[in-house]
Amino acid sequence: MFKARLSTIRKRLPPIAALLLLASLIAGIALISAGPSYRFELLELSAAFSLLRYAAWAGLLIALLGLPVLGLAFYVGETRRAIVLAGLAIILGTTTAAIPFNWQQKADSVPPIHDITTDTTNPPAFQDIAPLREDAPNPVEYSGEETAEQQREAYPDIDTLQFTTAPEMVMDTAVTVSQEMGWELVSVDAGEGRIEATATTRWFGFKDDVVIRIRDTTDGSELDIRSKSRVGRSDVGTNAERIRQFRSRMEARLGESDDNSGD
Repeated sequence: MFKARLSTIRKRLPPIAALLLLASLIAGIALISAGPSYRFELLELSAAFSLLRYAAWAGLLIALLGLPVLGLAFYVGETRRAIVLAGLAIILGTTTAAIPFNWQQKADSVPPIHDITTDTTNPPAFQDIAPLREDAPNPVEYSGEETAEQQREAYPDIDTLQFTTAPEMVMDTAVTVSQEMGWELVSVDAGEGRIEATATTRWFGFKDDVVIRIRDTTDGSELDIRSKSRVGRSDVGTNAERIRQFRSRMEARLGESDDNSGD
């Protein structure tokens, strides 16, 4: 009787494991498609986020169901097929669940703001980009002192960049770095020392606008940069990271380090 039951379990494990793997693939596809579905206007943002959430929970459930299947496969001495299928289902399900959960963890670790600038007292203003943001949920104006306070606490390293290089060279370098980072240049005004550009995130295609201001100083020049999302209350730290990457590239190209960036 016991041997008969083991034989029955042994026969049923491979199709069960295959079904779990198929389910994990569907959850993974749903996760991946959430971004493009919003980007190409197939889903509203709230629906795309819901799809992410459902995919994450589905992946977690599949991974949990896969554990006993894998354990039974080892116990009954099942062939490699059931073990491999169940193992792949667990790995894929866990990965599908981990991506949104990690994203949520990161969102919880940063303030719910989306307007980051190196100068919170007199932030660079958007001019040529302003018409492009007319229909954006987030207004073009700076978010105010409450945002500034949250930024200073969360990102104390985001500050005005000081260079001994002449403004003209800094301007040329800033244009080059902006293009290297894949930003779409909207306007370049060398006379006013202003650059405006739009950065598009890869997955969801979120539009974040950037304005750079370069001014002459007695020791060389200073550069302020502001990055602001068009949609969403929280940018999950994206704008701050964009400014940090820009700063690092500028310092590398100009061959000097901003004294404010290491604090």
